[in-house]
Amino acid sequence: MLQYPQSFWQPSLDPLQELHISPGALEIWGPVRNRHHEDEASDGTAERGRECEDEESFKKEQQKGKKEVRKAEKHAGVSCVTVSMDDIQFEEAARVGQVIAIRTKVNRAFKTSMEVGIKVTVQDVLTNAEKIVSVAYATYVAKPVGAAKVELKPVQLLSAEDHLEHSLAIERRRIRLGYVQVFQKLMQESNKEDTCEEKDAVSTEHTHVQSTELVLPPHANHHGNTFGGQIMAWMQTVASISASRLCRSHPILKSVNMFKFWGPSFVGDRLVFNAIVNNTFHNSVEVGVRVEAYNCEEWIKDQPRHINSAFLIFNAVNDKGELLTFPKVKPRTQDCVRRYYGAIARRRIRLTRKCMLSARGDKPSDAWETSNQAYLSYSNIAALTHLARKPGWDITKTLDNVKIWTHEEGAVLSFKVEMQVKVPSHAAFSLLSDFSLRQRWDRHFLTCELLQAVSEEEKIYHVTSAPMTGHPPRDFVILVSQRQPCRPQEPYTVAVRSVTLGTAPPSPGFCRSEILCAGFQIHSNSSSSCTVCYFNQVTSGVMPYLAANLTGSSKSIEDTALECIKFLELEDSKC
Repeated sequence: MLQYPQSFWQPSLDPLQELHISPGALEIWGPVRNRHHEDEASDGTAERGRECEDEESFKKEQQKGKKEVRKAEKHAGVSCVTVSMDDIQFEEAARVGQVIAIRTKVNRAFKTSMEVGIKVTVQDVLTNAEKIVSVAYATYVAKPVGAAKVELKPVQLLSAEDHLEHSLAIERRRIRLGYVQVFQKLMQESNKEDTCEEKDAVSTEHTHVQSTELVLPPHANHHGNTFGGQIMAWMQTVASISASRLCRSHPILKSVNMFKFWGPSFVGDRLVFNAIVNNTFHNSVEVGVRVEAYNCEEWIKDQPRHINSAFLIFNAVNDKGELLTFPKVKPRTQDCVRRYYGAIARRRIRLTRKCMLSARGDKPSDAWETSNQAYLSYSNIAALTHLARKPGWDITKTLDNVKIWTHEEGAVLSFKVEMQVKVPSHAAFSLLSDFSLRQRWDRHFLTCELLQAVSEEEKIYHVTSAPMTGHPPRDFVILVSQRQPCRPQEPYTVAVRSVTLGTAPPSPGFCRSEILCAGFQIHSNSSSSCTVCYFNQVTSGVMPYLAANLTGSSKSIEDTALECIKFLELEDSKC
């Protein structure tokens, strides 16, 4: 039942206040109740389809993770519990008469946790058109047996797609682990902004809604824990009522952020859901929901257990399908002010993440800002990994220790230079990742200045290059991201892409150019040799060099590759 208390409850909706997670006390996601045949593929993926009964049923289905848990438990060999879900974006709505397909797969197993990828699509039975509704990633841990954590076996990679997702899973994990630090930085910046002073601003206190639910046997899984999907459905209900107090319409769920499991709940528990609007952003509103559980004794003593928190983002439309504008809100208490600024910080991260992860390379020069550093680094590594994995590379030239490959995909041209080097892979990685040494073997580099040493793995350089006949000298501001392999068979990676830095405007006399995707992958052959592969997705800044090489009027690429080999072997001999 829904309650609208007269006295205002002031919960701590921000799950960042509780950073210590006990894996043994986490909750398991519940099943999707599928009335159709389920089939599990032999390649490690699981798929199911069913007819959607209404829009809300799909959202509940998407959150319930029976197949995800089964896939995780199949890999671990023991019961698994959910730690968290990456931010979920809903790109398409499912409607009556459409078919939903949910595919899950374990992408990577870390030491004691694993990432499960979830892809949801919807198909119109009349037109056969299929659209992606959402792509999400869940983190699971094996349920401890006794006091010891369960170490997971590596995932068996059977296809090129498996290898790709396996490589990118480590980058997504970096984003998850770095979220708190980024959020705290943005909170400091947000606190400098003034709260809304408009006279007609609505007090956030008027949006507070509380709901109490009793956990019954149909709400629980085979472990006796409440289905995570059921909790998510109850959270969405109370959050949508909170949001509707501002829009006077039916809110539409667009995304779920920071869906965290802090503890379990069981059959017989009373779950108390508290929702409140944190902030509004013209056409969207963020609602924070906190879930607390009580057993009979705790209910009498008023000793709640915090089990879940999430932030839900809603839009609202009118009868014509046009987005409605939400009124401004005014926080009245210190806790409301904290949530008000927290919503601003989360929105910046949410918009940046959506931009970075959906970019196709047509906007290469993204601004290097606090809110998007993790995602620029991710997209830098991800773009190079994708480029290296592409099929259809053709050899255009072969020397003794050098091969040059090209790849065409529509209007996009890329090239790869493969070099056989008598140097250990770790030594080659150390030398090639230090761009201050680049001028010693790459004559295309006139200067290379370190602008920011963001971390040991992320550095920003300003590079100038010499002119070519008919082309002016160019300069670049580049982000260099370096990663060591997590497993012996994986390559060392040095990824390069352009970024925009306010403190580094174009140099006088130089034409500012962009690098979409470039860098090195270094594969170990033996303890004393490796294969170095350089990749570059051609842009206007690189095209003159490649064009001259392809036409035979220049051998700058082969010459540079030979100089690189010579440099690496000479430097290694000094050690």
